[in-house]
Amino acid sequence: MNKNILFFVGLMVAAALYPITSSAYITVGITVLLFAGWATSWNLLGGWAGQLSLGHASFLGLGAYFVAIGSSQFGLAPWWSILLAMGAAVVMAFVWGKLTFGLRGPYFALSTIAIAEILRLVAINEGWLTGGASGVFIDTLPEPFGIDLFDRTTQYYLALLYAGITIAITIFISTRQFGYQLKAVRDNEEAAMAAGINPTVVKQKAFILSGVLTALGGGIYGIFLSFIEPHIIFNLLISIQIALTVIIGGRGTIWGPTVGAVLLVVSGEIFRNAFAQANMLLYGVLILIVILALPRGIVGEYVHKVTRRKYANRT
Repeated sequence: MNKNILFFVGLMVAAALYPITSSAYITVGITVLLFAGWATSWNLLGGWAGQLSLGHASFLGLGAYFVAIGSSQFGLAPWWSILLAMGAAVVMAFVWGKLTFGLRGPYFALSTIAIAEILRLVAINEGWLTGGASGVFIDTLPEPFGIDLFDRTTQYYLALLYAGITIAITIFISTRQFGYQLKAVRDNEEAAMAAGINPTVVKQKAFILSGVLTALGGGIYGIFLSFIEPHIIFNLLISIQIALTVIIGGRGTIWGPTVGAVLLVVSGEIFRNAFAQANMLLYGVLILIVILALPRGIVGEYVHKVTRRKYANRT
């Protein structure tokens, strides 16, 4: 059996036992799992396809707002709202990709920021639907099989399921033709085209899948927050933090986003409790040290060294 699958199963079992052993820090666990899922979703586009996005908060906010609006105004169960959000993410990623994949370098990244900002302004100005700048509360949710969706333990397992789905999809893609096509497009688009690969189609598929999975996590995040406000949910800093999580963990790797999520979320929590006002300074220094010392990311450097060692042994 593939080592990644064995590690995945072991990690899921260990994570499932976490609320039993460390219930006092369950909120931190939820945050780690959500960021692991968002970062893994972002990695499909930003790592495997090599397209830097700084607007994934738009997909996240889409999922959160669909759950909030569906619950507060239409009485929809959150699972139906999340499915609608994922459908909307497909449409948005398709149109967005059609308009922007002709751009190269930093221009694509700038276009992603613009999309998130447009959605933020729409959420602020369309108060009849979104609650405007005041936001919208999620005050009631159904209880399927008697399960309280506002309970932190329930939310933890929802986040665990979400992170597990994104990682499982990445493992599956990594050994399939689509995964090799993504790597080829990332490394050299001209060479990929010479091999019969259409870079635009490949990037479009990656964008749609990345957006759909991010919207799924956004719906769970909406349940976790229970209050959605446009200045928070569509904040550029969320998009940057998701991208940094992948860059520090290792772009284009299976486990890099998860490692980055654990490192950034846990260290941020420790610094906040231990150093109060100085926590952001130390947090920034930590990020700078990791990026300078490990330019490929933590897992990326490990994979690079293992690959070089295997090549050296063969030659």
